[in-house]
Amino acid sequence: MSVKLDYQHQQAAHCETGAVSSLFRYYGLDVSEPMAFGLASGLTFAYLPFVKINGLPLMAYRMPPKFILRMLSWRIKGLKIGFKRFSQPQQGQDFVEQKLREGHLVGLQTSVYFLPYFPKEMRFHFNAHNLLVYGYETHKQDTQFLISDPVFSHPVTTDAEHLNQARFAKGALAPKGLAYWFERVPSEIDYDTLLPKAIRFTGKVNGRKNFTLIAGTGGMRRVAKRIERLEQDSPRFRQLFLGHIVRMQEEIGTGGAGFRYMYAAFLQEAAEKLNRTELAQWAQAFIEIGDEWREFALLCARMSKNRGDHSLQEVADALIALSKKEEALYEQLARFR
Repeated sequence: MSVKLDYQHQQAAHCETGAVSSLFRYYGLDVSEPMAFGLASGLTFAYLPFVKINGLPLMAYRMPPKFILRMLSWRIKGLKIGFKRFSQPQQGQDFVEQKLREGHLVGLQTSVYFLPYFPKEMRFHFNAHNLLVYGYETHKQDTQFLISDPVFSHPVTTDAEHLNQARFAKGALAPKGLAYWFERVPSEIDYDTLLPKAIRFTGKVNGRKNFTLIAGTGGMRRVAKRIERLEQDSPRFRQLFLGHIVRMQEEIGTGGAGFRYMYAAFLQEAAEKLNRTELAQWAQAFIEIGDEWREFALLCARMSKNRGDHSLQEVADALIALSKKEEALYEQLARFR
């Protein structure tokens, strides 16, 4: 038996926002990846020392997994997104096959490590990778799923065994077989109402008035202080910690600079839809901040590899400077009407 939806794959910058954008397009709404990200107020920074990735603290540059999906479902009138987890892999597989037969494009949360179409050097234990399933083919005891992975340039396939392993991986951010799909989709989106609301929320949740020790600009300052204290740790731990910052920002997909660029693209779209020039100005400011995040990652990489005449205080100061620039922008976003 085989099922294949009439679906066109499109590569994206990041997995969850790419999956959401593709879901919208499948159901006839032209919602770009940056627009999905911005409407969901996905931009943030978080330092979670109690959540470990390969033994080191989680640092995220966007809201947690499923936040974007749930926020869009809550904000957009007429949109209903279904979510379901499973205790057994076979139950999860049967459910996906059923939804495909019903004509639903299905999103899954997975672990990169168990997806065989990823090159071996790119596989690591990261349990919040999103992909879309648009069909399957069953021959005797073998089932192959047709996968639209947002970070790949072309559709891929994987067998049921590996896909189930990826869906039921253990550890931090364990997916627990999560599947999601659009149950109801509106004919249009009220951007005039939603855009100001989404922009204000992003400003308020990340700015000084919502100051916390782990999220927003407060989380950035906490990481800066931890960098200063690395002087007390072993050279090996300093190397690992600084390298971990680079990997979390530039490789794993949390996308420090990348999400700043994406939010800038969202503000550019919003400026055109609302005809508000200040949004375009803020977009340019976020592009410049994204560039500085890239410079910060480069500085961490140099320190990690003992290249150049740099100090831990220099690295920490660079992050504090970034937090101040983001905070100033968030204060403006919070007042947008």
